[in-house]
Amino acid sequence: MATSMKRHPVLGSERTPLPGSRLVGAADPHERVLLTLLLRRKLTSPGIDSFIQDQAQPHGGAGQFLSREEFAHVHGADPADIGKIQAFAAAYGLTVVEIHPEQRRVVLSGTVAAVSSAFGVYLARYEHPRGNYRGRVGEVLVPEDISPIVRGVFGLDTRPQATPHFRVFNRPASRTGGPSANANAAGTSYTPTQIAQLYDFPTDATGKGQCIALIELGGGYRTSDLRQYFTELKLPQQPSVQSYSVDGGHNAPTGDPNGPDGEVILDIEVAGAIAPAASIVVYFAPNTDAGFLDAIMTAVHDTHNKPSVVSVSWGSAESEWTTQATQAMDEAFQEAATLGVTVCCASGDDGSSDRVTDGLAHVDFPASSPHALACGGTRLESSNATISNETVWNDGPGQGATGGGVSAVFPPPAWQKRFQIESANPGGGRGRGVPDVAGDADPQTGYRVRIDGQQLVFGGTSAVAPLWAGLIALINERRGAPVGFINPIVYEQNIGPAFHDITEGTNGAYEAGRGWDACTGLGSPDGAKLMALVPTPVT
Repeated sequence: MATSMKRHPVLGSERTPLPGSRLVGAADPHERVLLTLLLRRKLTSPGIDSFIQDQAQPHGGAGQFLSREEFAHVHGADPADIGKIQAFAAAYGLTVVEIHPEQRRVVLSGTVAAVSSAFGVYLARYEHPRGNYRGRVGEVLVPEDISPIVRGVFGLDTRPQATPHFRVFNRPASRTGGPSANANAAGTSYTPTQIAQLYDFPTDATGKGQCIALIELGGGYRTSDLRQYFTELKLPQQPSVQSYSVDGGHNAPTGDPNGPDGEVILDIEVAGAIAPAASIVVYFAPNTDAGFLDAIMTAVHDTHNKPSVVSVSWGSAESEWTTQATQAMDEAFQEAATLGVTVCCASGDDGSSDRVTDGLAHVDFPASSPHALACGGTRLESSNATISNETVWNDGPGQGATGGGVSAVFPPPAWQKRFQIESANPGGGRGRGVPDVAGDADPQTGYRVRIDGQQLVFGGTSAVAPLWAGLIALINERRGAPVGFINPIVYEQNIGPAFHDITEGTNGAYEAGRGWDACTGLGSPDGAKLMALVPTPVT
């Protein structure tokens, strides 16, 4: 056992129980805990802020990215710091499971008793309608000698960190009392390729040479479903799909389309239909703050698959995250920007409240990260293969609506400052505006998918993130280089031609209007015109 010494709290690590939780008792002292320590960058690292600011210049930085090997050498964790963490683990009877210097991550394991002693926490068991979990209250404490090194400690608390952002179209009952056999009854549905045609995606690109990373926190897919689905779409080729295990997560279909399988399948089938020649890698991880962060870090720094786009369709209100978690995730997205990786995040399916019942407006994280492309939702109607009407997706209370609003965590980024973005909450306040862009998300004008042997229609902003990821893969192929951090580009360009401005509808606290708004951002894409406005690579 380690000797006692002065301890310091890990900044931003304070936790409280999930509202509605019931304390059951102490966690089993013999239960094994897997946790992640996020370390500081090398002291010699020049920082990446200036690099990202250069990328934020629409014409100056595009195409000037670091390789993953260069990033690890300059901005990874210091070997000496890792050595101190290894000594700390040994002193408290913890096992070092994984070391990722390029990601600044060290994964440790140990018993509840050991980690409680090591990090000065009391771990308890809680019951909650969203799932029982192991939790803690207060801050995480670390010994003084490693306090400057540790940026975050994740995995002590196993509460479900995020929810998937998809909605199943509930077909009306037939005259016999059963579900209607007509998938289009009381609604219109599209294949992803039809959506791409309506949004005029480039037709001379297939995503060849690109890798799209999908982050999944549960569920799974069946190859037979994918094969049949893509065959029915008559794509020029079958997309390559493979799974990647993070922290013990794996492809585990449940057989329930209304569960996490729905999220996984929707992401794969939309991205694969849009960019059929791209490689799709599905990173499965546990639905915890540690699992979510580790999956993002793994995808961004994957030197084998080398994703150029990451699509994230999971999230929760900013108020449900610790400060250390929002900072760590945002740093991961910053790292993606330096590597030329675009991160697309769904903005949520519960309107401006984002499932929080305090009567205030909330935005979804990680979409609210200023280094993510936040994707909102519309209702898309068409006639004769052209868009006839497009409005904000809002099916009414409890039925689903696009997320969006103003961040209470992140200030307005430079590229949004020309817009008057103010919170609808008392006192107003300015912050990062969500979303940036939009696309079809209403289940009543949703996407046809094949899942667990069934043909269903899905909606939700979960469909919009992979839709945009697929479009960016097409743009990357056409450019011959990744576009990377696209947010400043789409905001600084003449936005009129590249977007369908959505001016009708509301998501609760916010209304659509001309230009950017907190329902659909800049609007839905005109893919060909957006392609033309993205600057050519710097040679």
